[in-house]
Amino acid sequence: VQLQASGGGLAQAGDSLRLSCAASGRTYSGYRVGWFRQAPGKEREFVASINWNGGSTYYATSVKGRFTISKDNAKNTVYLQMNSLKPEDTAVYYCAAPMVGVTTATGGYWGKGTQVTVSS
Repeated sequence: VQLQASGGGLAQAGDSLRLSCAASGRTYSGYRVGWFRQAPGKEREFVASINWNGGSTYYATSVKGRFTISKDNAKNTVYLQMNSLKPEDTAVYYCAAPMVGVTTATGGYWGKGTQVTVSS
């Protein structure tokens, strides 16, 4: 399975961006898919996850209410809609599958990462 993350870029505080994570090689069926991010000098952290089959979602406290994770079954793609962006959201964003629980990646598959930079 290959995961391709895209959609990052430059934004100003308060702006919105949408990230995509498309899977090839197999469907996400049966997986929980997550988004993670890593800021310079910091450890990678959980952002959001979604159960592909049931659609249940879970968010890190820092993004809850601002970010929305969703999926498109037909496109085999998971999205992360990021609204009200803040400078502290600046990081490289990664998608990953499958997950254990709602916040932990198994290390099975990771996307390459897409840079999000938010200026004040």
